[in-house]
Amino acid sequence: MTYDKIAVACDAGLATLTLNAPDKLNAVSRKMIGELKDCWEKLAADTSVRAVLLTGAGRGFCAGADLSDPDRGKEGGDSGTALDKFFNPVIRLMRAMPKPIVAAVNGPAAGVGMSFAMASDVAIAAKSATFLQAFARIGLLPDGGSTWFLPRLVGEQRARALAMLAPQITAQQAKEWGLIWDVVEDGDLMKTAGELARRLADGPTQALGRIKEAIGRAAANTLDQQLDLERDSQRLLGRSEDFREGVAAFLAKRKPAFKGQ
Repeated sequence: MTYDKIAVACDAGLATLTLNAPDKLNAVSRKMIGELKDCWEKLAADTSVRAVLLTGAGRGFCAGADLSDPDRGKEGGDSGTALDKFFNPVIRLMRAMPKPIVAAVNGPAAGVGMSFAMASDVAIAAKSATFLQAFARIGLLPDGGSTWFLPRLVGEQRARALAMLAPQITAQQAKEWGLIWDVVEDGDLMKTAGELARRLADGPTQALGRIKEAIGRAAANTLDQQLDLERDSQRLLGRSEDFREGVAAFLAKRKPAFKGQ
């Protein structure tokens, strides 16, 4: 599939996925979300890809859904159908991907754009970036998994206020509340996020994928279920080539050379 509204580049295990509609602050059209679904499916299946860096072209990360998209009315005004068909599959693919996703939030992240940042595993924002749950401003509730992500990241009180009052918050406030991992100067964002994503791409891919799965399932599991999950995952990881390399490197006091196997 040839992409028009996104761009993808791969380098030694690290894929960089860029939302590419800078004239609209990378607002998500039906065309873009279709391309994203296809791309996430391919990245998940590609064993040569060991981490993904997600960012936006131009001065925005993602301004949410493109309300001026001419294809938007094809669901007959049924917003639920649009979520089922386009947006929810992308969030599910991001959370199910067995490799890390780093978001480099380079500007406004609103609506589903904020959901993309929260669905990533580690989010780093430029100092000038902002975050906004814009839905209540147009008579909707947050979607893209936001009603699931928000209370887990910031607590119920802040989640309700962010969703109901729809304030735009700064990157620094997002960090203080636990929405993102870090804030850096605008000019340092891509270097910092790229280095972090490269570190993950060079890491023990199977272990990172199992960590992602375990943390994702923890909220719904009992302690006994989580202990069993850890046991089963550790059993598999203990037979991996990367585990053997990690132990050998530790004993030899050298940096491990993980292969993702």
